[in-house]
Amino acid sequence: QVQLVESGGGMVQPGGSLRLSCAASGVTLDYDTIGWFRQAPGKEREGVSCINIRDGTTSYVDSVKGRFTISRDNAKNTVYLQMNSLSPEDMAVYYCATDCDTWAVDYWGKGTLVTVSS
Repeated sequence: QVQLVESGGGMVQPGGSLRLSCAASGVTLDYDTIGWFRQAPGKEREGVSCINIRDGTTSYVDSVKGRFTISRDNAKNTVYLQMNSLSPEDMAVYYCATDCDTWAVDYWGKGTLVTVSS
């Protein structure tokens, strides 16, 4: 069993920043990657970013490249998503999960809401 708990969501104005955290516990050694996903109302869940927690390799969806940065602190079993230059299009519930592809995920967090509004 793996537990993932997201935090750091909230309301921010366009152009603002937030840092999301994903704290993992349980049998985390079975998983090499942690992914961040988001789901906006009426839309499908999409992958945003992913990190290999062994070697730090990262990937991003095109729409967030240059604005979002994923990182990890293995000592704290935590993965972060720094989000800058936020726009209303980024507004969604953000989830972390134990893979980079939705079809392969074994465990999901419960999500944290990001609202971008003036």
